[in-house]
Amino acid sequence: MNSICVFCGARDGSRPVYRDATVELGRALAREGIELVWGGGHVGLMGTVADAVLAAGGRVFGVIPVFMVERELEHRGATEMLVVDSMHTRKAAMAERAEGFIALPGGFGTLDELFEIITWGQLHIHRKPIGLLNVDGFYEPLLAMVRHMVDEGFVKRENLDLFCVGDTPEALLAAMSTWQAPVDDWVAPPLTSQQG
Repeated sequence: MNSICVFCGARDGSRPVYRDATVELGRALAREGIELVWGGGHVGLMGTVADAVLAAGGRVFGVIPVFMVERELEHRGATEMLVVDSMHTRKAAMAERAEGFIALPGGFGTLDELFEIITWGQLHIHRKPIGLLNVDGFYEPLLAMVRHMVDEGFVKRENLDLFCVGDTPEALLAAMSTWQAPVDDWVAPPLTSQQG
């Protein structure tokens, strides 16, 4: 992978472990020569991951909507910054540029981006690896909910293979580097005459 899009919070979270893991991920991306693709902000973990990549000599490509630029949230040190008209355009541009995706801890926006990109993988819109950096068990409640959706028949069990989970940046990047897209026909089987 030459580029990875990182989804993460515009806040730092309540504990230093989140920032520490974000710095580790930024350094790992730079060390591996992987360009960071991210939401272009300088605040929270978004700013931290970009700063860490840049400090380690790596490249960062930001995509930010114009309304965030107007609120002075734009990271001024980005290697390259694309200003777009909307959040929808932002997500599409990041997905196009990236060869993989990692979700760090974050809030509603992070989950929105994560689940959209998982859904796109499920629908075969892309065949790129997706990783969750499970910092200090942050994603355990979410993973339990996903397993519950499987148990209740709303998600196919094989779709659990649409993403990787790792506790450290190194472990997650290693898992993503060997990931193979699951073979799955996401379309529901056609109704038979007896069902319809």
